[in-house]
Amino acid sequence: MGRLWKYLKAYKKECVLAPLFKLLEAFFELLVPLVMAGIIDRGIGRTSPDVGYIGRMGLCLLALAVVGLVSSITAQFFAAKAAVGFSTRLRQALFDHILGLDFTNMDKAGTSTMITRMTSDINQVQSGVNMVLRLFLRSPIIVFGAMIMAFTIDVKSALIFVVAIPLLALVVFGIMLWTMPLYKKVQAGLDKVLGITRENLTGVRVIRAFHQEAQEEARFGAYNKALAHSQTFVGKISAVMNPVTYIIVNGAIVALIYTGAIQVNLGNLTQGQVIAILNYMSQILVELVKLANLIITITKALACADRVAGVFEIRNLPSDRQEDLHAGGSNEGTCGQERAGGQGVLQSRPFLEFDHVSLTYAGAGAETLHNMHFAVHRGETIGVIGGTGSGKTSLVNLIPGFYPVTQGAIRLEGRDIRFIPKEELRRRMGVVPQKAVLFKGTIRSNLEWGRPGATEEELWQAIDMAQAREVVEGKMGGLDARISQSGKNLSGGQRQRLTIARALVRRPEILILDDSASALDYATDAKLRGALKELAGTTTTFIVSQRASTIRHADQIIVLDDGEMAGIGTHEELLAGCEVYREIYYSQYPKERPGSQAGTNKQPEEAEAGQKGGAGDGREA
Repeated sequence: MGRLWKYLKAYKKECVLAPLFKLLEAFFELLVPLVMAGIIDRGIGRTSPDVGYIGRMGLCLLALAVVGLVSSITAQFFAAKAAVGFSTRLRQALFDHILGLDFTNMDKAGTSTMITRMTSDINQVQSGVNMVLRLFLRSPIIVFGAMIMAFTIDVKSALIFVVAIPLLALVVFGIMLWTMPLYKKVQAGLDKVLGITRENLTGVRVIRAFHQEAQEEARFGAYNKALAHSQTFVGKISAVMNPVTYIIVNGAIVALIYTGAIQVNLGNLTQGQVIAILNYMSQILVELVKLANLIITITKALACADRVAGVFEIRNLPSDRQEDLHAGGSNEGTCGQERAGGQGVLQSRPFLEFDHVSLTYAGAGAETLHNMHFAVHRGETIGVIGGTGSGKTSLVNLIPGFYPVTQGAIRLEGRDIRFIPKEELRRRMGVVPQKAVLFKGTIRSNLEWGRPGATEEELWQAIDMAQAREVVEGKMGGLDARISQSGKNLSGGQRQRLTIARALVRRPEILILDDSASALDYATDAKLRGALKELAGTTTTFIVSQRASTIRHADQIIVLDDGEMAGIGTHEELLAGCEVYREIYYSQYPKERPGSQAGTNKQPEEAEAGQKGGAGDGREA
């Protein structure tokens, strides 16, 4: 919790005034039993009641009540202001920190965990701060103040307080120390329930398609029962606190009545003084019940605060500067790599250079990418192709620095991208991820993510290049048409085209299309590739695709096989010298395989549409 106090610095005044007014309320509350004792002894206890004295003391009680109420309301106002302001600043800081984490840390932490930290955990911390400012000082002051006031009345009777209060403290703090780790376990269980809930809500169509509702209900039920068991167990321990404290306090009250009766008979105490001592014990009872509930709240808050602070402790690993590696590494197992990765190209200062780059994901047992070595010149179009799981997406994710390289270096215009400020690096790139993601708002607001303040003409230019004009014009409101969360009111192909347009609005120096046309029909895909050719010379484009027709006209094609470069070169060079590329290409164009007979092998739909450049058989997802 101490690591989060800095977010309370802006509310120092409120953090002082809230306890101060609570102490003022406590002070007036401690005077009430003395006034009551005076009313009993001097007003009522005499042979003839002193009505005037009773009236004056009654007004005094009323004044104490009004002042105490005003003090309490004022204290709660300042406590609420500090707690809400603290949680707002903390939540904003946590959100900013999470956005700054690299993909490695995001993958390690998990989305559901981050959501729990941002919502449930911070709400618990907010409640803890609020309760601490209101009660943490008030309750001890009442407890010890009542004991001191009891000593001023009668020492023998007050000794009962000396025994009762340590016993109560032992119970309260003992249960707190016992339950604190258990509440952490409860929050961890909540993470798991939230994770499976998110997974099921996201994949509800798949669950229904495979008729797995019963299995998922059973899986959720198991996690839910485990959470309920944890909550019930810690709840039972916490529930012991109130009855045990009542037993101790009521036992002390019995002892006080017995001792007080003896002292009254001996003439050492008056009836009013006994009532005052009993009132002080009752005040202690009430405050210790409040303190017990406060301890439970604080225990939860501390457990949640540790979890929130744990997120702040997640840091992106600093990149250690490595000496530039010499080009000309081993090309064993590659085909045509010398064209782009040779010594001559590296000496000519390429625009983008992968210098013997390897990538191992955190916690992975083996490398995902190994010895990626090639160079790209400004304005070139680079195709990336390979089988499923060959590392295509991992390769292009290294360019914007989404994941740090584990070996080698990536250089942009001669500068290692690890030492280029992330804002500058990302500003120069336009990325269309494999999964098209749009945000709730309008088409215009989504496109302006690419470049805030873009003119309407620039937006329409990007829309036309992305072949999305019919999408925008087909929606009521055009650019101001509403987009639902995640773009659920659009088809897969419409989302992909708008995400491409969003990247093009930026006018990026490097455009990364990660299998971003998979939901488009072949005619739209062909038109898109034709439009992207207009960017040649100004924008370096990386196209990741499973379709050979999409990347066959690229300036260079990188062929990946199980995380290694199986080849690099033009389409013709790879057909002549790279076995992996030949297998991919001829699986899509069997009629072009040497030795095949026309008509004996039926051409696949994709190859047929690619040759015709038509859309007849293609369907937009």
